[in-house]
Amino acid sequence: MKLVLAIVSNDDGSKVSSALTREGFAVTKLATTGGFLMSGNTTFLVGVEDEKVDQVIEVISKHSCKRTQIAPSVSYGAEMYNAMPIEVTVGGATIFVLNIDRFEKV
Repeated sequence: MKLVLAIVSNDDGSKVSSALTREGFAVTKLATTGGFLMSGNTTFLVGVEDEKVDQVIEVISKHSCKRTQIAPSVSYGAEMYNAMPIEVTVGGATIFVLNIDRFEKV
């Protein structure tokens, strides 16, 4: 058994959740915040049998898209503050697959 832990943008969270549920996967959603842009994310926990991991990843990948966003670039100099906007890629999904030694539903 595996635990698929997927972090997606809040913009895609509802689509990913609905798609996983439609495919018959039990999903736990957590509200999380990214460290770089401090923007909202949705983290999904999906426990599945080994042979279904690729299917879960495919569903997540299909419903979470990358996009660009303008973010301030902050640099600190000798008593100087400078903020130059930069374009960054956000969205998509960061996915971890973990081995599960034991699973119980009580």
